[in-house]
Amino acid sequence: MRTISARPSVETTDNVAHLAKLAAASLEAMERERDATSLAFSERILHFQNAIDNIVQGLCTFNASAEIVVCNRAYLRMYALSPEIVKPGCTLRQLIEHRREVGLFKGDIDQYVASILTTVASGKTASQIGVTTDGRAINITDHPMGNGGWVVTHEDISERLRADEEEKAKRKAVNEVVSLQTLIDWLPDNVWVKDATSRFVISNNSTAVQIGLAGATDLIGKTDFELHPAELAEQFFADEQKIIRSGQPLIDHEEHVIDSSGAKRWLLTTKVPLRDDRNEVFGLAGISRDITERKLADVWRVGQREVLEMIAMSAPLEQVLEHLMRLVESQITGISGSVLLLDKDGVHLRHGAAPSLSKAYTTAIDGVRIGPKVGSCGTAVFRRETVVVSDIMRDPLWEDFRELAVAHGHRSCWSTPILSHQGKVLGTFALYSREVREPTEAELRLIELPTRLAGIAIERKEAEDRIHFMANHDALTGLPNRILLKDRLSQALFYAQRYDRCVAVAFIDLDNFKIVNDSLGHNVGDDLLKIVAARMAACVGSTDTVVRLGGDEFVVILFDQPKDADVIAAAVQKIRTAIGEPIRLQGHDLRVTSSVGVAMYADDGAEVDTLLGNADAAMYRAKDKGRDNFQFYTSDLNTKAHEKFLLQEELRNAVARSELVLLYQPQVDLRTGRVFAVEALIRWNHPTRGMLSPIKFIPIAEESGLIVQIGDWVLHEACRQNRSWQNAGMPPITVCVNVSARQFREKNLVSRVVSALRESGLRSEYLELELTESLIMQDVDRAVATMEELQLLGVQISIDDFGTGYSSLSALKTFPVARLKIDKSFIADVSSDENDKAVACAVISLGQKLNLRVIAEGVETDDQVAFLRANNCDEMQGYHFSKPVTPREIETLLGTREKPRE
Repeated sequence: MRTISARPSVETTDNVAHLAKLAAASLEAMERERDATSLAFSERILHFQNAIDNIVQGLCTFNASAEIVVCNRAYLRMYALSPEIVKPGCTLRQLIEHRREVGLFKGDIDQYVASILTTVASGKTASQIGVTTDGRAINITDHPMGNGGWVVTHEDISERLRADEEEKAKRKAVNEVVSLQTLIDWLPDNVWVKDATSRFVISNNSTAVQIGLAGATDLIGKTDFELHPAELAEQFFADEQKIIRSGQPLIDHEEHVIDSSGAKRWLLTTKVPLRDDRNEVFGLAGISRDITERKLADVWRVGQREVLEMIAMSAPLEQVLEHLMRLVESQITGISGSVLLLDKDGVHLRHGAAPSLSKAYTTAIDGVRIGPKVGSCGTAVFRRETVVVSDIMRDPLWEDFRELAVAHGHRSCWSTPILSHQGKVLGTFALYSREVREPTEAELRLIELPTRLAGIAIERKEAEDRIHFMANHDALTGLPNRILLKDRLSQALFYAQRYDRCVAVAFIDLDNFKIVNDSLGHNVGDDLLKIVAARMAACVGSTDTVVRLGGDEFVVILFDQPKDADVIAAAVQKIRTAIGEPIRLQGHDLRVTSSVGVAMYADDGAEVDTLLGNADAAMYRAKDKGRDNFQFYTSDLNTKAHEKFLLQEELRNAVARSELVLLYQPQVDLRTGRVFAVEALIRWNHPTRGMLSPIKFIPIAEESGLIVQIGDWVLHEACRQNRSWQNAGMPPITVCVNVSARQFREKNLVSRVVSALRESGLRSEYLELELTESLIMQDVDRAVATMEELQLLGVQISIDDFGTGYSSLSALKTFPVARLKIDKSFIADVSSDENDKAVACAVISLGQKLNLRVIAEGVETDDQVAFLRANNCDEMQGYHFSKPVTPREIETLLGTREKPRE
């Protein structure tokens, strides 16, 4: 063990000193370390403070005593607090009080502090948004730290909220826009909005697509000047600027555009002004509906009505067909139409209407002959069916016309035959296209109606032409008639007057034509007239006119003749010679002569009626001279013509003035000598000329038509007189009344007979009607039917002038007649002429075999009476017994009996 001395040794002292130095050095090192640590800590604190101060959110930390430990500058700025006030140790309550002092807190402080402490005590982070009195929104989040303290962050979210609201508003606006765009894109109508300069700002897809754009976005920012032709764009712009200036909307305005395919589309548009919150117009909104189909339907309907009205109003056929074709072209885009009419020859097609085809093309095809390989139209008529050629360049039907069609831009053609209601082909209805294509089913259906309308129009025109021709021409011969006569003669006179030429009017009547009709029938007579008419037409020049007036009367106008009667005479003689050439009809050799009267301009008259009247007078003069000749007019014929005219006018009033009278000629039974009947014979007691025979006025009555009125008077007067005789006590007898051909043809003849019997009170068995043989033979079937009706009434029928015809013997057995009257021409020489004897005997024999009574008229001599009795003739009438006498003389002749008591 080492012993330590009490006295430090030098070694010990040194050690202490060394230790002291070490301790001092250690202390110095420790101080330096402390200072360094303190500096580092201060720097960390400063760094931490700077970090806290640079946090954008406000930040505070509180200890368990609710005292501030740390507070950054953001918090102080947020609540406008100064660092001198908010220091560590400042309590939460004091902090809130300072915030109220600067006006950034409202509400109950105790309640607010209690809620914070409750949150911290729960140990859960909690956030709330507080709103400062200046309107800022502060998001406050409390973070408990587990030792009773907590960290609070304050974030001013006002901008973010505003941004969020703006973003929400934007999103909402975008959603609304998107929803609106989706909505309007679903609409089939065009919808758009334009600004004050008429530039598109909103549009749906329909609007853009119709113009030819891909979608609505391609339309935004554009004007109509960039989309439509200038004229149309100008109109749109003018309308819209008027709306913007006036503030007045444009409602349901019809307008048209050209769509992307080049087709014209009709729109029904409404445009209204848009106003801002100051009620100022800043743009306009529009909506338009495509009414093309409706418009086309309206056009179609109106067009059809117009076409029908044109047809009904007899508009020219070319105008009707052109209007119809334009109507069809308005319904089908890119189509040009043509109507071709089948010529009268039935083999050629003529231009009808083609409003959109070139003149050169329509001229080139005018007159094309139909056939199995003649384009679309010629083939359609030939086949009588629709022919569709989709490619003219390839179809063999167009082989002969391909270059012509292609030269005018036609690539396809569809042709439908136009048929009449009886199935007759009238023409073709053709549509051309510049494209290679076939018609759609709708297009084929579309042209069905106009094709029928075209047929109606063509048939109507043909009917009108026929009516016009018939109105101006004779139906039998085809020659001009009386109506056209005056027009042609007027033109001839005008020409003659202007150029100092002559016009000759020849009035022609065929001699004894009635005999041909009566003996051979009307069919042969008609054929004869047609042959004679054709011969006369062949004899005259192209400027001359042959007219049939009716019956067997003709007029020839010799136009532009020299003033030389010999030339006229030669022309007339040429016509007469042609008429007189033999004609063979139905096994009969006929030769017809003519009586011709000629009047010349200007010697025989300068007016139409004058020349015709004078030529007529000259013709009657030719008849008076024995017929089969011609006569030029002479002035003395005027007197006769004037007398005839006056007599006709006087005859019109004769019935009303009671100037007509009836005489009665007795008819006697040859076996008993008893008078059993009388024939009523008319006379005219003329006021200045005295008693006129029927031969003086009956021809005039027949010519003027007065014979019907006169015949009706005779019938009524004869029945009245017979009943009057019976009422006077005379023995009943039969009264015989002649019926003219004109009267017999009247449809009311039977009713007139009934009327006469009823008004007079005469029983029907005491009335006999005398019909001529020639009258019955004009229309045998109708005559027999009428006679049978009369027979049912009890009226007797007799045939007058029997034996003058040639065809009645074979038909006689079918006639419901009671008596035959032998014509007086066979009685006059019956005692000396063998032929007359033969005829009379044949008629008597025929009558007896048919159980008919036979009466001979014109009996004047004893020899005639002896012959008739010798041949068993039943009855006679004539001067041998009595001439025609007055009713009173009949009473004297027959004697009277006392009228029986009622």
